[in-house]
Amino acid sequence: MILQQIERAVTPHGLMIMGHDQARVLIGTDAGWWEVFTASPEYHDQARDPVDRWSKRILGALAVRIGAAAAFPSDGPPYAPFIAWALATGRFWQSPTGMMIHDTAGLMISIRGALTLADPLPVPPAAQSPCAACPDRPCVSACPVGALSATARYDVPACKAYLDAADGRDCMNGGCQVRRACPVTQRFARPKAQSAFHMKAFVG
Repeated sequence: MILQQIERAVTPHGLMIMGHDQARVLIGTDAGWWEVFTASPEYHDQARDPVDRWSKRILGALAVRIGAAAAFPSDGPPYAPFIAWALATGRFWQSPTGMMIHDTAGLMISIRGALTLADPLPVPPAAQSPCAACPDRPCVSACPVGALSATARYDVPACKAYLDAADGRDCMNGGCQVRRACPVTQRFARPKAQSAFHMKAFVG
């Protein structure tokens, strides 16, 4: 089966199938990705956009091998509708913070690419957001500056201003406090160094 073939191909690279609809498969980072990536030439060559270049090399080669069309979040403009694709898989939902949540990765979502296949895939089973069974919802109050909300746009300037200040060192070194507060995220191992790497890239 094609999904099993893809899973076997991506697992050695620290990747996993994060979901699929009838047309495409979304591939994201798993717990072992950081160790794989930090051993790659892209991580060490000091050139721009190492994660995007790594993703395109790995998933681009897989797409050729299985006869799929690869798409990446960094392609564009116009940009592919990755959020809509994710929601269509039935494994992603909008969390109370406005960010997407995944049934396994929680709020630590890193979709590295999508593979569109020639033949239709089986419809994935319906599932329920983990937020529905989360009574405390610690993510809602975790942001020190209230930058995230399901009812308002993400306040990027407030977030970045906090990260640039001394008080923001915890987020910069350990990752977003909102993401870390999620109980599902806490079960999905992500090295602290990986979170710091992504935060540094976000701040620019």
